[in-house]
Amino acid sequence: MTSYEISGSRFEKDAVSILTERDVRYTNWPAVYTLRNDTSIYVGESRNVASRIRQHLATDNKSDLHRVQIILDETFNKSAALDLEAYLIERLGGDGRYAVRNRNKGIVDSEYFGRHEYQKTFREIFQALRTEGIFERTLPEIENNDLFKLSPFKALTSEQAMAVEDILRDFFQRGPVRDHDVPIVVQGNPGTGKTVVAIYLMKLLADIATAEDAELDTSLDESDARFTEFFTAENRDRLSPLAIGFAVPQQSLRASVADVFNRTPYLERSMVLDPFAVGESDQHFDVLVVDEAHRLNQRANQPSANQNSRFTEINRKLFGSDEHHYTQLDWIKAKSDHQILFLDGAQSVRPADIPSSTWESLLDAAKDGGRHHELRSQMRVRAGRGYIDYVRSILRSEAPERETFAGYEVDMFRDFESMHEKIRERDAEHGLARLVAGYAWKWISKKDENLADIVLDGYGLQWNRTAKDWINSRTSLEEVGSIHTVQGYDLNYAGVVIGPDLRFDTRQRRIVFDRANYFDSKGKENNPRLGLKFSDEGLLEYVTNIYGVLLTRGIKGTYVYVCDPDLREYLAPYFMAAGTSQSRTDVGVAPARTVDVPESGGQDRKVVQESSGQQ
Repeated sequence: MTSYEISGSRFEKDAVSILTERDVRYTNWPAVYTLRNDTSIYVGESRNVASRIRQHLATDNKSDLHRVQIILDETFNKSAALDLEAYLIERLGGDGRYAVRNRNKGIVDSEYFGRHEYQKTFREIFQALRTEGIFERTLPEIENNDLFKLSPFKALTSEQAMAVEDILRDFFQRGPVRDHDVPIVVQGNPGTGKTVVAIYLMKLLADIATAEDAELDTSLDESDARFTEFFTAENRDRLSPLAIGFAVPQQSLRASVADVFNRTPYLERSMVLDPFAVGESDQHFDVLVVDEAHRLNQRANQPSANQNSRFTEINRKLFGSDEHHYTQLDWIKAKSDHQILFLDGAQSVRPADIPSSTWESLLDAAKDGGRHHELRSQMRVRAGRGYIDYVRSILRSEAPERETFAGYEVDMFRDFESMHEKIRERDAEHGLARLVAGYAWKWISKKDENLADIVLDGYGLQWNRTAKDWINSRTSLEEVGSIHTVQGYDLNYAGVVIGPDLRFDTRQRRIVFDRANYFDSKGKENNPRLGLKFSDEGLLEYVTNIYGVLLTRGIKGTYVYVCDPDLREYLAPYFMAAGTSQSRTDVGVAPARTVDVPESGGQDRKVVQESSGQQ
């Protein structure tokens, strides 16, 4: 039997008065409410919801909202009401049905007595509101959507909130002026929420810059919001004239972030830029926030002749000459007074990326200047930070002790088709299950769509057909994603193919790189401009970084298929499901043969054929 009730009325004084006459709890009980019109919605909570709604009617610029709903539950306390408020805001932001009018004042994801049971009630309330048309999508559809995962409407962890708070204090105390060359740096492993914090920070700065007088009146704020102190007229006046940009080097992630900005009040798609757009812009930015900064480039041969020309032109425009040492990080610094960089040096995956030595120097300077913030808590992988360290240790050939991770599914497959079938099953159950692989096969389907790129055990599939938002594309479940389509994204389950670009040297007892089976031309290209030649040992670091990223995409589980027999034998103890016999991996990879590859949706595609360079 449900204990909650949802009441609705017109958003007007008389209607609220009728409600309070009917139930005294509207004046003295924790409650959550929504105010909405046909396109936008606001969510709030109060111990005196009738009074709070009257304040909205009298002081807030919400005259265009015309409907109020109040959610009461006889079991609610203040903590539960705050948690429900955050729960609804997050899911409304991810649903996309309404533009969410809330400011990001910083509700923190806090534990309290009975929270697990309360959240069961929250799911029931969600369903009731969806029945009324407040939500369009189901919970799984919302929670698997990039709009939800990247949304700034988040209840931050205490660690994330502390980083945001420290950044704001640094920012407002020093001001967005060039008083030194040291950016603020936020460092974190995969899954620690760097992108979420970066987007949240952008929304928070925009909220402060556009706050109305009534929203700066702390006497009207009953919440435990962590960032309320920053909503002052002084801070608003300092921020409002500033030009703030958000740079993302990766094309796929950049497109997803731009979509989030486009749907979020006070943020705009035009704020999201690639490094070239930053360098070419006629605008000077007061603040540039850079996500995935480890993917910024140094001076190297770019993927196209056009980008090579643009690199030269930008250097000449900004510095007067095309000196070899200028990097995209130098562009960011030259084009802004204040920089906030989010990075993980262990996710650099190409020699064209700015070298680790540069990041190490920058991190040292940021630490010395009190401008370094580290995110440690694992927010993606249920196995926690221990799993991230475990994977990286394995890839460094450090032979760690075998570990199992409660609640996290890890398994190794010797048959490619079987792993694909498992991924299909998991996608049907949970959504967001995909196959990904290292760049160990030529992309021959670009020239002939009838050919499979990756053929293993007589079973063939193609690389991702699109680079933008591949994970959510129509055909992604029947394709294999590369590092450039998944870095920065979450999956529920990842099926990782470790290709023949990595082998295991049985004499040295270590993982080695096989250049002949690595087909990312920009991933192994020497850099004569900088006098850099990359040995197999040097490229090994980049390739193991790639697999480190792929093996840490899965929230609920990771499956592994290994091409090299010796490497499979070495990795089997680490990735074999608990209780499974190791003999399962003793069979080598079967030779390729002509196969039919099913189209997404069950229709057969044309016969695919083996080609040179395929495994």
